[in-house]
Amino acid sequence: MIAIAGKGGTGKTTIAALLVRIIKEKRLGSLLAIDADPNSNLAELLGVKTEHTIGSILDEIATHPEKVPQDMSKDRFLEYQVLTALLEEDGFDILTMGRPEGPGCYCYVNNVLRGIMGKLVLDYNYVIVDNEAGLEHFSRRTTRSADALVIISDASVSGLRAAQRIQELVRELKIPVKKSFLVINRLSGQLENEKIGNLDLTFLGGIPEDEKILELSLSSNNILQLDTDAVSLAALRKIGDKIWQN
Repeated sequence: MIAIAGKGGTGKTTIAALLVRIIKEKRLGSLLAIDADPNSNLAELLGVKTEHTIGSILDEIATHPEKVPQDMSKDRFLEYQVLTALLEEDGFDILTMGRPEGPGCYCYVNNVLRGIMGKLVLDYNYVIVDNEAGLEHFSRRTTRSADALVIISDASVSGLRAAQRIQELVRELKIPVKKSFLVINRLSGQLENEKIGNLDLTFLGGIPEDEKILELSLSSNNILQLDTDAVSLAALRKIGDKIWQN
C-alpha cells in the first residue's frame, strides 16, 4: 500500500493520479485507487464519474438500519454495499470514501468497514491511497498502515515543516509504515540541500511545474489524457521506480 499525504495545495491528488497512471501503463499488477480525501477529486482526475461513496453508504445504514434485509447480517450487507461502490476501470479499480454527514451512530459500521477494507486491499498487488490534506486523518488514525508513505510538499519552508510534522505524527501514533519518502512538487530550479538535510525523510526527487497539467485542468482534467512526454510524468516515472523497489 502506498499512502499519499501532504498539506493542502501541494498537488498530492495529482501525484496520486499520476502514480495510478504509471502503474497501469507499466502493467505491474492489479491496482486499487482509494480516494480517502473528502473533497473526492481523485476519480475526476482519472476520468471516472462516481455515483456512490462509502460515506453515503454509511449514512444510509447508520440512519436507516431498518433497510438492512432481515435475512442478511449488517456485516454482510455493508460488505455488499462497499463492493457495489467499487468501480472497475481499464487497468485499475477505484473506491471513493467520502465522509459520513448524517446524524446516526457510526461506531459499529466504521468498525465493520475497517475489517472489510483490510480484506479488500489484500486482493490487489498495488493500492494507492490519496489521503486528505493536513494532519487530521493521522490523528484520527484513518491511515492505519502503509508499505510506503509518500509525503508531497512544495519547496517552501512551511511546506517542508508540514512534511516533517506528518512524519513525526506517524511515529508518535506508531502507525506501521515501512518507508517514508519526500517528493517536492512544482520544483523550479535546484533544491537547496540544507532545506531537506535535517528532515527525517528519504528525499526521492522533485517534479517540475508542468504547463501541460495546467492546460489539462482547463479542459478535461483527466490525467490519463496527459501527453506521454510531459515533464511531470518523466520525473515521476523515475521516482515511482524508487517507491516500488523499496
